[in-house]
Amino acid sequence: MRLTVFWQRMADHFGPGYDDTFARDHVMAELGGRTVYEALDAGWDAKDVWRVVCTVMNVPQEKR
Repeated sequence: MRLTVFWQRMADHFGPGYDDTFARDHVMAELGGRTVYEALDAGWDAKDVWRVVCTVMNVPQEKR
């Protein structure tokens, strides 16, 4: 998944503005105790990060 698609999906689910706040502040055990930004910076694939976000935040199936 391209990062542009990842961020579009984040904005679609969380809303513009809150997507960045969530990505910066929400630490997830499933990402090794990292935020979205930290996981991406650590080399996680955007698709894998999106899957974790979907699971943790109960993103509806049609948005996955």
